[in-house]
Amino acid sequence: MNDTLNPVARPDARAILRTGRDRLPGLLAEARHAFRHYGPVLALYGVLKLIGFTVFLQLLDSTGEFRRKDPRFGGGAHAWDVLASWDGWWYQQIAAHGYDPALVRIPGASGLITLEGNSAAFFPLYPAAMRLVSDCTGLGLYGAGLLVSILASFAAALGIHAVTARFGGRRAGLAAAGLWAVWPGSGTEWSGYSESLYVALAVWACHAVLTDRWLTAGVLTFAAGLSRPTALALVAALTVAGLRTLHRRQEDVARPMTAILIAPLGLAGYLLWVGDRMGDLTGYFELQKGAWAHTFDYGKQTLDVFTSLAVGRTDYLFPCLVEDLIGVLTIFLGLLLIPLLIRLRPPSVLTVYTVLTFALVLGSQQIFGNVSRYLLPAFPLFIPLAVRLRTVGLPLLCCLLAVTAVASGSYAGYVLFELGVP
Repeated sequence: MNDTLNPVARPDARAILRTGRDRLPGLLAEARHAFRHYGPVLALYGVLKLIGFTVFLQLLDSTGEFRRKDPRFGGGAHAWDVLASWDGWWYQQIAAHGYDPALVRIPGASGLITLEGNSAAFFPLYPAAMRLVSDCTGLGLYGAGLLVSILASFAAALGIHAVTARFGGRRAGLAAAGLWAVWPGSGTEWSGYSESLYVALAVWACHAVLTDRWLTAGVLTFAAGLSRPTALALVAALTVAGLRTLHRRQEDVARPMTAILIAPLGLAGYLLWVGDRMGDLTGYFELQKGAWAHTFDYGKQTLDVFTSLAVGRTDYLFPCLVEDLIGVLTIFLGLLLIPLLIRLRPPSVLTVYTVLTFALVLGSQQIFGNVSRYLLPAFPLFIPLAVRLRTVGLPLLCCLLAVTAVASGSYAGYVLFELGVP
């Protein structure tokens, strides 16, 4: 029968409007609830970052001449060009031109650096997001990269709040989001680097495990594996948590098992693709070692830096004194906080993730000053501090975090980008 002759076949427009009007109060109530619940978190994090970011840019502007004029290493027409230096330059090249994995020997080179740098050392998710946002918004790759990082940093703040609130309530979650804004290395959160995107994926993957949403956790961990190589810690943490869950359960084992199988595919897939294109399955690791002197040495270089700085020597690998001192202090802070975290008896996914992240960073030969940035993803370290800060009145908490945010403009921004190599 023709629909025009059958009034039952067509929805009544007035009925649709009535249904919409009936649902509107519920939607408004949900929006108000979300604003009350998440608004303070986003506002606190945003204000703290703006404070630190403003101080950082003012310090950069006050120098007059920037230390590195080559755009690849931090120079440019404006002070904020430094935000897309070093790794940020490589990410923009990938977004613009894609990959061409290769192991190219430097003629006559000997010692640590024997290979030319190649974009294959940098994982693909962040530059892919940068390119997508640039194409959709008309922003250049620089602006698109900053937008991706900033939005991801807010998503990470919400995730850190959600995870911490399970231990100490909303006040502790608020404090943890504030700590994420001012932590050593936090200068890269609003820059052309992949830290914010990786942390957002990692924290929500851990939250999904805590809330028994295994398929979500597996997909997020898969994506994190396309973002940074240290996602190995997240893959291992999800696997351990999944196996413990399978050991306890007699039913509904398919979802944890599926998550365990999905989780490593992003990381392993990219490494295998790079190795295949290079004609050497260990090609990624050869490139990191030969072009950036970055390799796992079981902590030999970390120990060398500690002993050298203790006796006033700076003849170790890649010295950047101020940046290295901040790295040492960050390690000490982490080593103090790990036992406090364990005392809270967190789920295994958080403990394994934190400990392995620390082990991977401290056990690697690298530019040591980057340690504060590499340890930024160890967000469970915020939990014991935040649980103690929940007893502080809200005005005092905000004041303490604001003062720290002012200081972070120097130790987490200026030192990292201008005095060191981020």
